[in-house]
Amino acid sequence: MSPAASLSTVAATLRAAGCVFAEDEAELLVSAARAPEELALMVERRAHGLPLEHVLGWAEFCGLRIDVDPGVFVPRRRTEFLVRQAIGLARGGPAVVVDLCCGSGALGAALATAPTTVPGAAPGTALGVAVELHAVDIDPAAVRCARRNLAAVGGRVHEGDLYDPLPAGLRGRVGLLVASPPYVPTEAIRLLPAEARVHEPMVALDGGVDGLDVVRRVARTAPRWLAPGGHLLVETSLRQAPGTVETMERAGLAARVADCEELGANVVIGTMPGAPVAGPKV
Repeated sequence: MSPAASLSTVAATLRAAGCVFAEDEAELLVSAARAPEELALMVERRAHGLPLEHVLGWAEFCGLRIDVDPGVFVPRRRTEFLVRQAIGLARGGPAVVVDLCCGSGALGAALATAPTTVPGAAPGTALGVAVELHAVDIDPAAVRCARRNLAAVGGRVHEGDLYDPLPAGLRGRVGLLVASPPYVPTEAIRLLPAEARVHEPMVALDGGVDGLDVVRRVARTAPRWLAPGGHLLVETSLRQAPGTVETMERAGLAARVADCEELGANVVIGTMPGAPVAGPKV
């Protein structure tokens, strides 16, 4: 079978299985497969609903190829907006960056290699210094994956619940604290696409009754770890943004919302006293 015929056959199979971007996915699968047998297996797995990124073993994020193992949360394109916001706040580079609920480690990897890998990053807003990067996740599978992705940038990945496994010496020193926590309300989990609901860990999706259980815990404890003028950036939904702002303000942070209509992204930014709140709403 010619490559063109193979590509056409794969696309037809994926289209019949309900894949919206069948042609694009077919190109990726055909280029990744090293043998016809491997391609057939990959197509079968995708047609049965496995996320494309789990089939390929990687996801593209901020221009990087991030390893994504089966059962690990797939980094979303909307989260690239959080990365761009973090870079805009860095202004010469924080010494310490912490990524909570890190999943595959995509956020930390993008920040540690900014700005050349981050589409849309404004000129002159690179981190610009060597970053001491720490990442945390409670899921052992995510931790294993993140350690591979962050090894090249010297990131340290800790297994545990939010701040618990972080070295005590980081208290009061964190310049950027970023988090893409679970924020789907429990009752809304059943409405998610099967790709997420079936193949990604519930610990990375379920945010409790109103979706803000983990967000509240992140915000309440952040001031113990942030340096003066340091920033906490949390991805959330448009509906949950006001509650997230309120939670940060109760914790003593000056909070604002940044959003990106193109990506459907919403980030709440909290600033520790000690520096002016940065920038207008984006």
